[in-house]
Amino acid sequence: MKKFPRQLSYGQNNPVIALSDIEVAKIFSGDTRSDIGSEAEKMHFANSINDLVVKFIRLDRDEMNNWDMLVMERIYPIDYRSYEIEKREMWMEVFEDELFHLHKNGFVHRDLKRPSNISGERFDNILLTPKGIRLIDVGISFLKKQVGERIFAPAIEKEKDELEQFKSFFLNR
Repeated sequence: MKKFPRQLSYGQNNPVIALSDIEVAKIFSGDTRSDIGSEAEKMHFANSINDLVVKFIRLDRDEMNNWDMLVMERIYPIDYRSYEIEKREMWMEVFEDELFHLHKNGFVHRDLKRPSNISGERFDNILLTPKGIRLIDVGISFLKKQVGERIFAPAIEKEKDELEQFKSFFLNR
C-alpha cells in the first residue's frame, strides 16, 4: 500500500490526507471523476439537512501529484470510553435523531458497520468528536432520489439494524 505525505487513513479505495489543521482531502487518482462527483453530491446533500456527516468544502485538483481531491472539514476524534455513560447516552440520542432525519429526507449512509471481509474497526466511519458523534465516508451512501424507494427502503432497514449494534457497542464498552 502506497504511503502519502500527511496521510491520516486509507479506506477501501482512497487515502485521506491532512491539508491543514481544518481541512483534509480524500484522494482520487486515475479516472475516478464520476465517483468523486457522486460522493461530493451525497455529502453536500447530507450537509444541507444537518451536521451529522463531515462537511464538504470543495472539489480540488493537485496538478503536481495528478490527484483529484474531495476536500472536507478535518475532525478530531476522541475516545468515548473516557466519558460517563450518561453523556454517551445523550450523544447517542442526538446521533439517532440526526440519522433518522437524514433517512426521512432521502439519505442513507450504508456503511455504519464494516463488512467482516473489509479491514478496519467495525464502526470506524462513526467518530465521536468534541461536537458529538459524526459520520465520515459517504462513498457508498444512497440518495433516495437517485435509487428509488425499492432500493432505498431495504437500505434503511439494514442501517437501523447496524445502528442498534453500534448503540450497544458505544454504550456498553
